[in-house]
Amino acid sequence: MMNIKSIKQLLFMTLLPVYFCMASISQAAGLPPYAEGQPLPSLAPMLERSMPAVVNISTSTNIQISENPLMQDPYFRQFFNVPNQPRQQQRNSLGSGVIIDSNQGLVLTNNHVIDKADKIMVTLNDGRQLTAELIGTDPEADVAIIQIPADNLTKLPIADSSQLKVGDFVVAIGNPFGLGQTVTSGIVSALGRTGLGIEGYEDFIQTDASINPGNSGGALVNLRGELIGINTAILAPTGGNVGIGFAIPSNMAMTIKESLVKHGEVRRGLLGVTTQDLTPELVKAFNLKNKQGAAISRIESNSPAAKAGLEPGDIIVAANGRPIRNSHDIRNIVGLMQIGDNVDLEYFRNNEKKQVTATIGKPEQPQLAGEKLHPSLQGAVLTTTQKNQVEGVLFQKIDTSSNAWQAGLRPGDVILSANRYRVRTLEELKQVVDPNSTLLINIQRGQEGFFVVLK
Repeated sequence: MMNIKSIKQLLFMTLLPVYFCMASISQAAGLPPYAEGQPLPSLAPMLERSMPAVVNISTSTNIQISENPLMQDPYFRQFFNVPNQPRQQQRNSLGSGVIIDSNQGLVLTNNHVIDKADKIMVTLNDGRQLTAELIGTDPEADVAIIQIPADNLTKLPIADSSQLKVGDFVVAIGNPFGLGQTVTSGIVSALGRTGLGIEGYEDFIQTDASINPGNSGGALVNLRGELIGINTAILAPTGGNVGIGFAIPSNMAMTIKESLVKHGEVRRGLLGVTTQDLTPELVKAFNLKNKQGAAISRIESNSPAAKAGLEPGDIIVAANGRPIRNSHDIRNIVGLMQIGDNVDLEYFRNNEKKQVTATIGKPEQPQLAGEKLHPSLQGAVLTTTQKNQVEGVLFQKIDTSSNAWQAGLRPGDVILSANRYRVRTLEELKQVVDPNSTLLINIQRGQEGFFVVLK
């Protein structure tokens, strides 16, 4: 049986880490160390400064819904005196956003929060409701910029997210489940998360601060109240928060913001390489000393990479001074660069370290209006897939009122075959499509595949 002295020692050892944890929070938040008679450590002063800069976003989207085929027969409609008007359905969604420029009224959020919205409403912390205008979106990185009337707004200061470390305390502010502004806290669980298949360009901050549906587009801040990330996604096998949330780093979001404000879109450039991760087998086959990097498996002819002298088999280990761990790293760095920018690459060739500078070029990606291919594809824009995707024809845009949308097709779907012929390019698709006949297409959407019949 433990005596009183042993119990006191056990309590002391148990509470000591809690004391130091609270002391570190107090110090980071600018509060005096805890002592009897002094205020308890609290994040309230920081949140009072930060929360007015985080807004709630609600959107509404009008979608054309398909009718019963009988309703498309003019004689049937006339017999039952049915007016010939298209039916619409309104879809609403909720999310969050962050004011990053109080003079211009710029709000940073996720693309999926405002995607295809006909109306965007922003509710401020003080209760004001404002109609927002869309400035630009980047679906590949899931970033969007909207603008609200700039009148007595509070912006959030931006921190350098490259200085984050695993274990740093963070706070998530957003609008989960439409409850209104809510704050949760945690730590940075991991950095540089890629390969999750959530977005086209991934360099996520992982945090255990509770993030739920509706938090998307909200702020992840440090204990000084500075923006370090935009809450974007959760890993939720059960449908709710399990302590694994992801945020887009502030540095990445602000780089994209500059392009969206200037051009209304992100004009990504091309290096012209296809890379793959280094596996133990590749390390052994290439007799490499370095076990991290991206192996070049293909060089596009006449591309910036080819002009710079890169070759298949070269192992890229750094770009613009940043270490390259895998193929996702090089794709993210190049994907955030503009046409005409220079990228300094360090690579190994036959275990000899080399350096080269390449100038990012303009990607050539043909596009085709769907109606030029088949009448049922009117309102769709088709293009070829990128080099790192499955080969096929990509639906880049689809009108929500089009037959293609009503048939269940969505932007991002990839045509693998048409009329039972495998197609990889627009030219191949043109050869097997007859505009006067039924079109059978095999679609890949993420990890799913299905057929669609278009008449």
